[in-house]
Amino acid sequence: MARISLDQLMGTQGPSYPEQIVAPYRKELADAGFQQLRSVEEVQQVFSENQEKVSLVVLNSVCGCSARVSRPGAILSLFNGVVPDLLLTLFAGMEKDAVSYFRSTYLNGVTPSSPNILVMKGAKVLLHLQRHQIETSDAGTIADVLIEVFNQHCSRSTTPEEREVLRTFFKQVYQVDPLATNQ
Repeated sequence: MARISLDQLMGTQGPSYPEQIVAPYRKELADAGFQQLRSVEEVQQVFSENQEKVSLVVLNSVCGCSARVSRPGAILSLFNGVVPDLLLTLFAGMEKDAVSYFRSTYLNGVTPSSPNILVMKGAKVLLHLQRHQIETSDAGTIADVLIEVFNQHCSRSTTPEEREVLRTFFKQVYQVDPLATNQ
């Protein structure tokens, strides 16, 4: 029987998925204002330059029901009156070096899974929603959990104009008005 290493099987050197598969999931967060971190250097730079700022970090994924609710849940939380200073995203299975660095630096000791949603102040993790917490929730519940942390730790106010742009985006992508009260 042939011997195949884990690296050969899992392809830890390159992306796990063709870019055309991940592109819509990247776009979903990028169009909502999230900055994509694709290299170790970008991760290092954004956290070293923003040590006192609050970040919402989505460790994005293509994986089933948990990824399906993580992105809209994170975006839905941005309708709150106060939001994080930075919106950041990394893509698990794609930018492997950046994700590995992020996990080893900020999630050391946590079993890797994706997606993950974090609220961080500088390098300190204030909230970490792991895949098992996300996949048993809906987008509204995820948003509520994030908003609770935003209200405690964030000071950047959103404008009505920003919320309206986000509302238009949300309605276009998800075919539902996030601010309607009787749906």
